[in-house]
Amino acid sequence: MIAILPIRKNSKRLINKNIKKINNKPLYQYILDTLIKSRKIKKIIISTDYNLKIKKNKKINILSRPKNLRGNCNMNLVIKHVLDNVEGDHFLQTHATSPLLKYVTLDSAIKYYFSQKIFDSVFSVTNTKKRLWSFKNKPLNHNINHSPTTQNLKPIYEENSGFYIFSRESFFKKKNRIGNRPKLFEINKIEAIDIDDVHDFEIVNKILKK
Repeated sequence: MIAILPIRKNSKRLINKNIKKINNKPLYQYILDTLIKSRKIKKIIISTDYNLKIKKNKKINILSRPKNLRGNCNMNLVIKHVLDNVEGDHFLQTHATSPLLKYVTLDSAIKYYFSQKIFDSVFSVTNTKKRLWSFKNKPLNHNINHSPTTQNLKPIYEENSGFYIFSRESFFKKKNRIGNRPKLFEINKIEAIDIDDVHDFEIVNKILKK
């Protein structure tokens, strides 16, 4: 399994979030350490427009992004650039903004992916049992006149951007990291935290400092 780790400049909601430091360590280093520890991941491709100073490791390869893929862009185009430049059949893509993911969780998901032939891709989700509303002020998953307790609601799964596992074949069939027959792989809410803004960063900062 080959891991793809995008690390880009010019984040908008939290400036330079991928390299912001927690415990004197840049944010991206947490997930990078996790990928290094993984027993199922043999190679790590860092797709970046930064000039990163990363400690040498036999697993790690740096792939500089072309100008059209710098800054905010379609992640599937970033993945395509990696696949066009790296040999291999099976890939896992994750984010620097998922620092609480554990290597055992990744290894478990990879093991599942290879253990079956039904699903062509696997991606991480969070089970959510909350009363949800649309932007038109309409209930999405409940009836306000007969509203069940939240524990009895049917679960809705949030795509949490923790990881995506796919084959070269499935990616190029759909031009997407999520294939035609995806498996939703549930992970716990702590590991699923994805840093989008300053509030997420403060929460993760407190967790990691403990």
